[in-house]
Amino acid sequence: MAPTRDAEATKARIFAAATAEFAAHGIAGARIDRIAREAKANKQLIYAYFGDKAELFRQVVQHAMLDLAAAVPPDPENPDGYLDRLMAYHAERPELLRLMLWEGLEYGSGGFEVQREQERREYYAAKAAAFAAAQEKGAIERYLPPEHLVFIISALAGWPIAVSQFRNLLVGETEEDAAQLRESLRTAVRRLTGTDGS
Repeated sequence: MAPTRDAEATKARIFAAATAEFAAHGIAGARIDRIAREAKANKQLIYAYFGDKAELFRQVVQHAMLDLAAAVPPDPENPDGYLDRLMAYHAERPELLRLMLWEGLEYGSGGFEVQREQERREYYAAKAAAFAAAQEKGAIERYLPPEHLVFIISALAGWPIAVSQFRNLLVGETEEDAAQLRESLRTAVRRLTGTDGS
């Protein structure tokens, strides 16, 4: 049993180190040597467990997305609360947003292999289905297609964290500024979903 536990602990350290490395440096700039050093693991072990650097990055992004899905399930009947929870998640764990920005910069929209694209489609389709069900029930309005709602709410939740320098320049840097922006975003989401009581 001990070897299995040791292997799992080593993999977890590698994953944590790889997440930080890729979030900070992207795919091209990340270095397996640094990941190995931070994880206190043999570099060859990383290749044995995860394959090449691109595959390690793919698994890191997938793991981060699954973590978000588990931590913040869609809540279309309380869309501004869902926005709040997404914003709080990204503020505490900005790595996923950074990973996705790096992925977009380095791979672009055509860089997904077939398996990864299918995984992503299923991930977002499940969120859209939850919003579609809420629209069918009449809990939220049908102003927009459910897929667009998922995209817009995700963008509103992530963008202030992903480009905090732009947010600070435009909106301000104080806690009061951040609270006012959050309330504006909540208002926008309520209006988009028809849950603002109007």
